[in-house]
Amino acid sequence: MKRLFKNIGILAGVVPSGILRKQGAEMDDAGLKTDAWLLTDGDRIAAFGDAGQPCPEADETIDCEGGMLMPAFCDSHTHIVYAGSREDEFIDKINGLSYEQIAARGGGILNSADRLHETPEEVLYSQAVERLIEMNYQGTGSVEIKSGYGLNPEDEIRMLRVIDRIKQHSPGIIRTTFLGAHAVGRGYTHEGYVDAVCEMMTEAARYADFVDVFCEKGFFTVEDTARILEAGIKHGLRPKIHANQLAVSGGVQVGIKFGALSVDHLEQTGPEEIEALRGSDTMPTMLPGSSFFLGLPYGRARDFIEAGLGVALASDFNPGSAPSGDMRFVMALGCIKMKLTPERAFNAVTINGAYAMGISDIAGSVTAGKRADLILTRPGWNLTKMVYLHQTPYIRQVYLSGEPI
Repeated sequence: MKRLFKNIGILAGVVPSGILRKQGAEMDDAGLKTDAWLLTDGDRIAAFGDAGQPCPEADETIDCEGGMLMPAFCDSHTHIVYAGSREDEFIDKINGLSYEQIAARGGGILNSADRLHETPEEVLYSQAVERLIEMNYQGTGSVEIKSGYGLNPEDEIRMLRVIDRIKQHSPGIIRTTFLGAHAVGRGYTHEGYVDAVCEMMTEAARYADFVDVFCEKGFFTVEDTARILEAGIKHGLRPKIHANQLAVSGGVQVGIKFGALSVDHLEQTGPEEIEALRGSDTMPTMLPGSSFFLGLPYGRARDFIEAGLGVALASDFNPGSAPSGDMRFVMALGCIKMKLTPERAFNAVTINGAYAMGISDIAGSVTAGKRADLILTRPGWNLTKMVYLHQTPYIRQVYLSGEPI
């Protein structure tokens, strides 16, 4: 079916074919066209042009009435398969306990692992789907989902099965990451658990696209990380890394060494991390929702961009440190707290987010041949207004695979 969008006030995210990410000064270009039209054919963007050009024939015509049409958000870092919530720890945070203190008391990731172990697979699936649907209606079309709340072979693979089932039924794109090394599972020594994660890799590779490690103070060392990434690579899994959330951990450097697609968090970084990323294929990915919720520093996104690097922003949607998948709010935090321009924040949550998931060849921008994952706003909206009025309803319709949801 061909669908024509006419009277588009602003068409955002126009990117020439072959561009997979934006870096440095390229981040300032949001690819804006005014007074435009766009044609979809099935699940793909077929063509687009200026209002002065003749509009093509279509089976259905949507009058955008001056609204903005833009690519759906690409959220490259989430943990949406979890059981229940951790609102009890929210009170601990209010009372001044740190992330590390809550974890030391048996809370945090281990708390989620205990709850997940007791929860039937069907319930995990239904809860995760509910979160994903919420994200879809907020404009997110592509989502990376991690395991990491199993922390033993049976429950980690159970999580990966749930994600695989979501992948089969989602109208958007889902990518799967094996994060067995999220914390040391109960009943294991540290070294024994690293052994167990490496042994899980054969089965995990049946479901996962990526392997990830929480390379962080008090969790997994650079040496642990290297060993786990090597095991993942042998099984065809490309690395992604949790790095430098709580301290400068060396995770950025070990991730780059092993060809990580992205290094994520980066609340704590210095010139060494920026220099290490120069010339690499690795996307620095920052998670301002986690900084907001935990009261941590925000990533130095401007420094990275001014050094010629690209930056992606993602939600980190999880029960303990970022209980929201609203990418518009992530974009707003990028502007308000990280001092990104709306154009830079927009590129960070679209094409660069897609790159950090390995899908920017098929999603993340308005490019002929890419998926028709689109947000149509109400009349009068633009990128600045989106983040300035960051709680005001603005979406008229979300389209995934070319169809309204």
